[in-house]
Amino acid sequence: MLKWETFNDTGFLIANKIVNIKLSNQRENQIKLETSEGEDASCNLGKANMQYDKELEECCTELLNVLGKMIKLAVKMEKLCATMKGILDLDTFQYGETGREMPLFHTWPTKYFYEISVQLTEMYKKELQLKSLIVQEIAHTSSCDLMMVELSAWLYQPYIEEKARLLNESMLLETGHRIL
Repeated sequence: MLKWETFNDTGFLIANKIVNIKLSNQRENQIKLETSEGEDASCNLGKANMQYDKELEECCTELLNVLGKMIKLAVKMEKLCATMKGILDLDTFQYGETGREMPLFHTWPTKYFYEISVQLTEMYKKELQLKSLIVQEIAHTSSCDLMMVELSAWLYQPYIEEKARLLNESMLLETGHRIL
């Protein structure tokens, strides 16, 4: 989760930069068109647009790289979830539906661990789908309001519920990786 938060913050900064580039370019183009006339205006706009395109492309590439890192984290989460499913299946095979008398960790049965893993993985998968959509659309959005919605959605991560942090901390406490 800490890596995810770091990537989310980095991605937000890059997305914010993309929006600022687009907005400043829109303002500059509007001002230049209003103040200039003739061929000089179109020539100046062409040079400015080349710089704008290069800067925007660099930011989009950076944002894609961040998304790629987030995808890798989501894949790791899915693998961990599959591992927990395997442990649960092994537990069920060896000890039946009720599970072992002594839990694998402090107090939680293996089944509960698996259920929490599934919940967390699903939250992050949904959030990743949203971020993928934002990455595809943010550089092509012309509406200022829509760009602000995309930025807000990236920052506030609507599919990762408040309980995700609590569930993660609970898992760490349960396994002994976090001490009270």
